[in-house]
Amino acid sequence: MKRLLFLSVVAIITLAACNRHAYTSTNKVYKKQVKAYAKALRQQPATTIAPPPYWVGTTNFGMRKPNMVVIHHTAQASCDQTLKTFTMARTSVSAHYVICKDGTVHHMLNDYLRAWHGGVGRWGNVTDVNSASIGIELDNNGFEPFADVQMTSLMVLLDTLKKRHGIPAQNFIAHSDIAPTRKVDPNINFNWKSLADKGFGLWYGDTTNVAVPNNFNSLQALRIIGYDVRDSAAAIGAFKRKYIQQESKQLSDADRKVLYALYQNYQ
Repeated sequence: MKRLLFLSVVAIITLAACNRHAYTSTNKVYKKQVKAYAKALRQQPATTIAPPPYWVGTTNFGMRKPNMVVIHHTAQASCDQTLKTFTMARTSVSAHYVICKDGTVHHMLNDYLRAWHGGVGRWGNVTDVNSASIGIELDNNGFEPFADVQMTSLMVLLDTLKKRHGIPAQNFIAHSDIAPTRKVDPNINFNWKSLADKGFGLWYGDTTNVAVPNNFNSLQALRIIGYDVRDSAAAIGAFKRKYIQQESKQLSDADRKVLYALYQNYQ
């Protein structure tokens, strides 16, 4: 009987240990912060400026919805390293999703909450990208190709997000798109065409017979697509990394054909 009791206690302790993991404590922090936000949302709105005799709450409202997806590479040595980085308060950086090389998807933050992934940047008229976007980090050291199984998981996730939030095709973008002077991710090996073929981004067809008008303004076209062209060389570099898969800040005649073909999608 004593032996049976002893084994039962050992089993309970073992089960409890198995239920704990390296992020048990930071998960508690997450839940505490979410509860604090929930409490704030439950509070009755009030004003101290000419307050009315009673409160009237509107019946017409909804959750704020993300309208773009920003894809990053982690530029770190492993998925575990990234998870640790995103669970340390002092780093002040995070993402909604992290996709490991083996295809594992870590959903780290509710889609409706604001992750700290974009930093200073803009896309079109959006200057606070973090407030309008979902951030996805791909486990990659910044130079290597992206694993097939990782890309497969990304495609499934993007399909889910597009259906869930109604995100338009042109709003699946790169970190380097929104911050061309600071960022180069995802790296040049990333296959943007494969995403565009599935409706996650825009692409171009055969440009052999494309005739670029003499008055075509390349910088204006980049601006209309969404790029911040205040640093024109940086904007061109981000465009070429994504659509030409070259590291260059000069537009060739062939590049201008591609840009013109893409520009037509916005007319």
